[in-house]
Amino acid sequence: MSQAILPRRRAEEFRARNREGVPAEILAEASDIVERVRSGGEEALREYTTRFGDCLLGKPLYLTGAVLTSALEELPGDARTRLERIADRIRTFAQSQLAALTPVDNTVPGGRIGHRIDPVEGAGCYAPGGRHPLPSSVLMTALTARVAGVPSVWVASPNPAPITLAAAAVAGADGVLAAGGAHAIAALAFGVGPIPPSDVVVGPGNLYVTAAKQLLAGQIKIDMLAGPSELVVVADATADPAWVAADLLAQAEHDPDAVPILISIDAELPSWVEKEIERQLEDLPTADTARAALANGGVIVCETEEDACLACDDIAPEHLHLSVSNAESWPDRLHHYGALFIGWRAAEVFGDYGVGPNHVLPTGGTARARGGLSVMDFLRVRTWIQADSDLDPELIEDVAWFARQEGLEAHARAAEIRRGQS
Repeated sequence: MSQAILPRRRAEEFRARNREGVPAEILAEASDIVERVRSGGEEALREYTTRFGDCLLGKPLYLTGAVLTSALEELPGDARTRLERIADRIRTFAQSQLAALTPVDNTVPGGRIGHRIDPVEGAGCYAPGGRHPLPSSVLMTALTARVAGVPSVWVASPNPAPITLAAAAVAGADGVLAAGGAHAIAALAFGVGPIPPSDVVVGPGNLYVTAAKQLLAGQIKIDMLAGPSELVVVADATADPAWVAADLLAQAEHDPDAVPILISIDAELPSWVEKEIERQLEDLPTADTARAALANGGVIVCETEEDACLACDDIAPEHLHLSVSNAESWPDRLHHYGALFIGWRAAEVFGDYGVGPNHVLPTGGTARARGGLSVMDFLRVRTWIQADSDLDPELIEDVAWFARQEGLEAHARAAEIRRGQS
């Protein structure tokens, strides 16, 4: 009897995987690379780009201005129109997020308190470029940074394809660094050549990219530690097996390490989905990659909707697609996911390619703690206190009292010296 293409699993298995993190040996290698770029600057960066084949001999390491514009202008057919249309959708959604954030200005007796919202000065945006170019990640990261108001935005991608450069032009990036891996992250963080140091570094990547971001997280802001991409499709007896299979394969072809999961509330559905997967694999160019990824995922069969919700929350997946008859009633019962796709028409691939919301999302169970990339990742919320006149004596007394509870007499006196002073 042949092995099922989607192994039978339990949600607990995926939760256990989520705790594994970056292997110690890769963290150690990445640490050496990061330190070498920190101390050696451009010389070290060029050494690594040559060693890893990120930038072909004779090709420029930094691509800016006219090069990016030329790549956009030379796109074939209607590619430019489509790229700009997708960018407009991403930009509009990011602008809506920005508009939802407002400064705060409250009064207190004798003064005012509040916060202001300002962008960081520099952002580094990573776009993978290994198996396939990912211009979509350029738009999702660099364009969002620009909407947030970041003055300096640089993209890093190994051997950037013309469409990657064109996407950088559409996003308004200052330039593209033709480098990948830990050395690219270090270059973005510390600044090399024309690239200024970045306050924030974002974007998905391989284990070396993730390791470098983890190592630098105490010195710069990062978005998240992204692992292999994940999709959970929750389906019931009303779901079309062909559509479910197509959604799982779309996730599976990303990477051999991707994790496509079916949570079925119907005992018969998995067998029909597996037949459809086999049929669709027959002429899929990325079948080998997809087959490897399918083995990482699997099927979880649940008896009730409540059990399915619990399984989803246990996994806390990057993408969660509800292919069920009453999908609109589910969101309030689900608590942990990166992005939610409600109803069988709302394919996860729409999120990948620019309906609006960002596709840089938390993986490995970290959706329990944060959502996807947004303008908020490029902003600083900073508080302020203004004393227009004498502050309330009771406030001053409370501050002094609290300071003395912690044994900090100078703090107390610094508050009390302002009592009754105009």
